[in-house]
Amino acid sequence: MTLVGYHASHEQFAPSELLSLVLEAERAGFACAKSSDHFHPWSERQGQSGFAWSWLGAAMQATRFGFGMISAPGYRYHPAVLAQAAATIGEMFPGRLWLSLGTGEAINEAITGEYWPEKTERNARLRECVEIFRSLFDGETVTHRGRVTVVEAKLYSRPAMAVPLLGAAVTPETAAFCGPWADGLLTTGGDFETVRRVVAAFREHGGEGKPVHIQHALSWAEREDEAMAEALDQWRAPSIGGDALWDLRRPRDFDVVGRAVTEDRLRQCIAISADPGRHRADLEALIAMEPAAIHLHCVGRNQRGFIDMAARHLVSLI
Repeated sequence: MTLVGYHASHEQFAPSELLSLVLEAERAGFACAKSSDHFHPWSERQGQSGFAWSWLGAAMQATRFGFGMISAPGYRYHPAVLAQAAATIGEMFPGRLWLSLGTGEAINEAITGEYWPEKTERNARLRECVEIFRSLFDGETVTHRGRVTVVEAKLYSRPAMAVPLLGAAVTPETAAFCGPWADGLLTTGGDFETVRRVVAAFREHGGEGKPVHIQHALSWAEREDEAMAEALDQWRAPSIGGDALWDLRRPRDFDVVGRAVTEDRLRQCIAISADPGRHRADLEALIAMEPAAIHLHCVGRNQRGFIDMAARHLVSLI
């Protein structure tokens, strides 16, 4: 059974507003939620970026469904500190949290002033962090000296069951890298053939039988031109593609580069339509890949209208 979830976008909404939205999503019938974890927004027009872990405690206290979080250890988050954050949430809300670990983007992680490495090195650092996480969750006293350093760290407040650690991947190569160590996969929507290849690569390289979560970006409004306008305003910058997505450091840099993103390019990344039937068909196509959950991210600011539409046409699909 595939759950239909709501994506909480910290880059686009103040934390107080986002808390109100996730409560409304639960009331509307969404079965779970997923949260972004950014230091900066993608664009100056988005204009927000609350601390996701502070917000998560409030959101989980106010709701009953499960949450996912995506974070990048080894840069702005020391892995022991991030493990402590996840363990604390997991202890307070048993069985309701999963954490996806990725290699991050410079716009969030380069703020510490460290050298921002290439993808291969970021993968290697992530793999070290995963082992540190698992040892800490097991109650071990951890000393590790490598790409990251940990000296005699032990988590005293831990959940009865370790928080599941998913791998984050948007390419088949990264999905294959995640397969052996991850408890599941988080990937994004967009071109469905690419999604199929990413999911297949994960399952063929150690991920068979593990849960897959898909974050599906869409733009819906009452009229087609409004749906496109919302996507252009809010999600043009992060749709640039290529290595620039991982390497640019400032929201205004994304805004400059994002001017080159055409409507055709946006449609490759985002399902843009005023027709609920189109969005329902997309959801059915993703469900055919047998994910554990699909987290719907309506990229516009019209969240309450989207939640109402989804309640009537999408969340009742399962």
